[in-house]
Amino acid sequence: MQTWLLTAIIFSPLLGVLLLWLPPRGSDRSIRRSALFYSVVTFGLAVFALFKFYGVAPTDSQGDPKYLLQHWSYWLGDVEVMGDVADVEILYHVGVDGISIWLMVLTAFLMPLAIWSSFTSVRTRVREYFSLLLLLEVGLLGVFCAMDLLLFYIFFEFTLVPLYFLIGIWGGPARRKAANKFFIFTLSGSVFMFAAVLFLAYYSYSDSGLALGYITLNIEKLSQLAHAGFISTSVQWWLFLAFAAGFAIKVPLFPVHTWLPLAHTEAPTAGSVILAGVLLKLGTYGFCRISLPMFPHATMTLAPFVACLAIAGIIYTALAAWVQTDVKKLVAYSSVSHLGFCILGLFSLKITRVNGAVIYMINHGLSTGALFLIIGYIYERYHTRDINEIGGLARKMPWLTFFLVFFTLSSIGLPGLNGFVGEFLVLLGTATSNTTNDLRAAGPLGYGYAIPAAIGIILGAVYMLWMCQRVLFGPLKEPPNTPDTSTGLSADLTGREIFILVPVAVLCLAIGVYPNPLLDTFTIATEQHVLRTPASHSWSVTEAGDDLQEEIKRADPMRLVESTSVNNLERVSVGNVGSDDLSTKKLGITPVFSSYPVTTPGMFLLNPVTKSSVAKTDHPETDAMTDGRSR
Repeated sequence: MQTWLLTAIIFSPLLGVLLLWLPPRGSDRSIRRSALFYSVVTFGLAVFALFKFYGVAPTDSQGDPKYLLQHWSYWLGDVEVMGDVADVEILYHVGVDGISIWLMVLTAFLMPLAIWSSFTSVRTRVREYFSLLLLLEVGLLGVFCAMDLLLFYIFFEFTLVPLYFLIGIWGGPARRKAANKFFIFTLSGSVFMFAAVLFLAYYSYSDSGLALGYITLNIEKLSQLAHAGFISTSVQWWLFLAFAAGFAIKVPLFPVHTWLPLAHTEAPTAGSVILAGVLLKLGTYGFCRISLPMFPHATMTLAPFVACLAIAGIIYTALAAWVQTDVKKLVAYSSVSHLGFCILGLFSLKITRVNGAVIYMINHGLSTGALFLIIGYIYERYHTRDINEIGGLARKMPWLTFFLVFFTLSSIGLPGLNGFVGEFLVLLGTATSNTTNDLRAAGPLGYGYAIPAAIGIILGAVYMLWMCQRVLFGPLKEPPNTPDTSTGLSADLTGREIFILVPVAVLCLAIGVYPNPLLDTFTIATEQHVLRTPASHSWSVTEAGDDLQEEIKRADPMRLVESTSVNNLERVSVGNVGSDDLSTKKLGITPVFSSYPVTTPGMFLLNPVTKSSVAKTDHPETDAMTDGRSR
């Protein structure tokens, strides 16, 4: 069951789309209910996967880190083809760790709420609308589960298509401009990202690159090789910049953020909820899953530059939000400001601080997604989002007032609510990044980055509370002939709308009061798969040391070999390794991940149990083929 579980989660919304279009075609009411049911089924599967995840150890029998709930099958090429034809190991490979499992659950949780919120707001092309929402969910779930770079890229780009049509067809007056701008910005960054994927495929096979003897885009394997020093610093630089072009636009980072406010403003309510709650996390998740573990040298060097862009975005978009009169555009600018904190936490390169960035992603998805829901409820009744045209709504809408104030306080980081946890950890991590108190190498940031970022938090509180004061309090202001209750709405929130917001509010409170269950899960994933900390089990010197020495001498008698005992660990420096005559598969060794980043290429630690290679995965079949191909 575990093997196919993630595949079932990813493609269950696609099955829902097919069922929506099968005859006999029902009424709009039945289509809405069916779409909601299919999304709830996906959420149920995601919760089941979460329980399965916690029931499986995060390491294998030897203590090595592993992704869980994995499934893989050959997709492009056949690794058993030998001879003149290059082997290709492009897999359909899915799996999750403590970071991706929660982002997957967040996606599956928000989609039913977004669909349910659209029951009264969408009146035309109902079948197409809900089909596109379900298709969008397929792409989002696939990104968080993909463990092959090509598969990741396909899902990453697939999300562009349904959201483009959602904005372009069901959006506001400037919907075509917003959809085209979103498409052009996102596709432009993806061109560089795809070039980097192609180069990594070539580099894995090329004699001047990793010289594996076969083409692979396995994320886990490439990350291991990168941390062992097999990807040169210059190559890491260019690859980091190419991937960053795609991820930075998706976050979005300043100054490539200009597509987001317009897209948010013109998108339908459900589109804004998913865009803010999940889609923007594809960029931060991409940095976390690919850029940090796969290009450690480039990450360390370029982190200050990325942090400066994040801080510029935090302050600039906070000031831009302050002067907005459209409530939705105000919250849209706040999203750019908030996600700048996620980038700061990630590039502090400290475990606890990266955890803060990840929990910030989840918190932002909950609180900002809820704010867009509430703004959508206001727009359905008053057909305007202009702060100058509405005000004093607390007198007529006590339920809406309660939830708007609650999620505003959550967004600005009130202690006791979820936003505070992420902001505290990120600012603490940014300020202490350059320390070694955690027994890790000093990171690239420090107080010089934390102080201006803290100004962004103050500005965030100012413009969000200002918005609440103008919309909810003061004299009552309503456009003529409003509120509109023709679609079955009441003056205040209906029971359906309250029920949509209650679970989000409960989660915001629960995370704010007791975040540790999430942080514990993130810690394991951050140590093992992002910053690549060594496995927790002990290592010792074995007879493999003599074998290694002899293998190096046969490969190159002139090569210097140094052996140094540090903390009972046998560490061997073999200089520039990775060529055909001296590959990790031949030597049977695993890399030392002693600190972040790896400062000395070619550092390895002997595995006393299996002499497993750097490229070892959780699949015995793949490992056997890899070892056979090396021999």
